[in-house]
Amino acid sequence: MPDETMQTGERNHAIILFDAECVLCSANARFVLKFDHAAHFRLASMQSDVGADLFRRFGIDPSDPDTIIVVEGDTARRDSDAVIAIYEGLGWPWKAVTVLRIFPRALRDPVYRLIARNRYKIFGKRDTCWLPPEHLRDRML
Repeated sequence: MPDETMQTGERNHAIILFDAECVLCSANARFVLKFDHAAHFRLASMQSDVGADLFRRFGIDPSDPDTIIVVEGDTARRDSDAVIAIYEGLGWPWKAVTVLRIFPRALRDPVYRLIARNRYKIFGKRDTCWLPPEHLRDRML
């Protein structure tokens, strides 16, 4: 993880790495900022230096990502596990989504990957990266 991130105390927060040009991904980031009342998560776009570095650290090309990642310490969750981890981190009632873990990743991940591969076709792509409102920018890395 980049030194500047560690120096700002982000070690105590889970980091969601997302595609800020993807309409669906940006909507998810807005959702997290709205409902993460405990400020558990920080967000980093794959288009940022911090996000690109973290994607590369976990073996994913930031210029062609195929997943969202949730980083907690030295562990990264990806695909459907990352989505479930986000809802789990938001607390109740969103934590109820963890019931999806009853389905094996072999069933969940192909559905996730189908949506991820077609996210621009289905939901659209922004011309510029999404940025949160000024009062929430401290949650972005």
